[in-house]
Amino acid sequence: MTALTQETYGELAEIAARYPEARSGLLPMLHLVQSVEGRITPEGIEACAAILDISAAEVSGVATFYTMYKRKPVGDYLVGVCTNTLCAVMGGDVILERLKDHLDVGAGVTHGGETTADGKITLENVECNAACDYAPVMMVNWEFMDNMTPASAVQLVDDLREGKEVTSTRGPRICTWKEAERVLAGYPDGRVDEGPGAGHASLVGLALARENEWTAPEPEHAKALGSGTAETKQGAVQQADTSRAETETKQEEGEKSD
Repeated sequence: MTALTQETYGELAEIAARYPEARSGLLPMLHLVQSVEGRITPEGIEACAAILDISAAEVSGVATFYTMYKRKPVGDYLVGVCTNTLCAVMGGDVILERLKDHLDVGAGVTHGGETTADGKITLENVECNAACDYAPVMMVNWEFMDNMTPASAVQLVDDLREGKEVTSTRGPRICTWKEAERVLAGYPDGRVDEGPGAGHASLVGLALARENEWTAPEPEHAKALGSGTAETKQGAVQQADTSRAETETKQEEGEKSD
């Protein structure tokens, strides 16, 4: 028996109705399915397909393409350890191995790793958390945990398993996996303003630019076309064509002069 209630079906339809093209709502709809069932289930796929009037194969194609959608049950906390280049150099590989031993689980890159016997932690090896300035970085239910060490990583998962309140480095208190998925479906939990939105390392460049009064140079095509903005799609295309032609001309002239 499916866990999808009539209330959930109503919310799926509500999400689809947000968009001029209903199928554009598929991504948040899949997050809503995960918020109820903890993963993408055949029932969830069929529900999305029926509401959007598309095939189950089309829904499944999306659900299997993006790694944020899980085909296996996820624990209360999805813990992702980045082992891409910089995080690996800074200790990400060591952190992942320590957690695998400590939790007695494996980890995979695609669609989730393994979950602890108590159902609390799902450990996942991720390719990149897009936070290299805080390497090595982990994520818990998509919230950042920066500048981690093997010891702090073990403490983190132990605190989560014991039900202690954990706050992300640059964000709010950590909620459960299903709660986070509901937020991604477009139903806020009121925590959006908790915690800092950016850290010191991310803002260093901005501070230097302000101190030195640095500004971005005006693009060449903007200088040529003036400050006017195209008001129609056709005008935008013409501006782009003009800009491209001018750039190619300058390149050709430069090659001839060389």
